[in-house]
Amino acid sequence: MKYSIGEFASILGVTADTLRLYEKHDIVHPMKDEHNNYRYFSDLDARNLLSSRWYRSMQIPLQDVAGLINDAPAEQVIQSIAAAQQQLEEDIRRSVMLLEKINEIHADLSRIGDSFYTCRIKEVPGMYRIQQTDKNQLLQKECLKRMVQAWMELLPFTFYAFRIENSENIMGTAELEYSWGLALLEEDQRKLEVCMNETIEYIEPSTCISAVIASSYEEDLGRETFQFMLDYIRAEGYHITGDIHGKILFTERMGRGTKTYLEINIPFEKNFT
Repeated sequence: MKYSIGEFASILGVTADTLRLYEKHDIVHPMKDEHNNYRYFSDLDARNLLSSRWYRSMQIPLQDVAGLINDAPAEQVIQSIAAAQQQLEEDIRRSVMLLEKINEIHADLSRIGDSFYTCRIKEVPGMYRIQQTDKNQLLQKECLKRMVQAWMELLPFTFYAFRIENSENIMGTAELEYSWGLALLEEDQRKLEVCMNETIEYIEPSTCISAVIASSYEEDLGRETFQFMLDYIRAEGYHITGDIHGKILFTERMGRGTKTYLEINIPFEKNFT
């Protein structure tokens, strides 16, 4: 039998636009009436359409489906389904990782109150970092731009982190030398199989005095923002053993006010006399 595009779409539960798309990919082959230019579909078109929708339901790309419908031995069909299976398994793996990361982020944010301007000891894992700024000024490097674009695709596994390079003089009055950049935990780098190169910094895992502070969105990073942590370290007889670093947790916007929550980590050891 012959069916108009509207009848055919209604019978098979698809839209006319879907039929046109499948016609474009040579999956269905309607006959054109020379008198009125109407296209009419056949029962064989219905079979091809249903077969193609079956393949598409397994997330096989439409262009591959066209090949399977028109000219494909059994081995090619099996290989295409196997490829779809592998892709779905990878998608599930990434989705599970994403859920775990979201759960981790939610747990960290839920505990902000416990660390808000309160010093506590925390084991901070190792991480990799791309330096994107000198203080707050963005660096203009082509190789850096490509790397940043790639790491932006890894959000929310990547996060914005700072590092103070002159931490050995932090108890003095010298101006802080710091930078910002995208960071990635060492554990996540292994899971995501992200390639590293010599331009990416590595911050070793360490035992830190950790606290959460809040600052205005435009405020520069200054010693006064975490002076209470330095006072705590001095009072407890500790000494700083590495670069101070930290990250943006999130930014709160209420009315005209904007407040950024930062986690600050200071590596330390006890003084032994």
